[in-house]
Amino acid sequence: MEISARNSLKGTVKKVVHGSVNTEITLEIAPGVELVSIITKSSAETLGLVEGKQVVAVIKSSDVIVGVE
Repeated sequence: MEISARNSLKGTVKKVVHGSVNTEITLEIAPGVELVSIITKSSAETLGLVEGKQVVAVIKSSDVIVGVE
């Protein structure tokens, strides 16, 4: 797969939680480092996302907001 986005992270699907409309996907991108994404249930099914599948997370936003209290 070739894409123009520079922010792409290879990972493994660690957990899949289906909802009625959306699916929460947890990816392990390094030992002990996880990334969580919420995508449509339809997209998760089309991509065949299951635990153990190798994937690429593409981050298209130019902003990452982090906050603490």
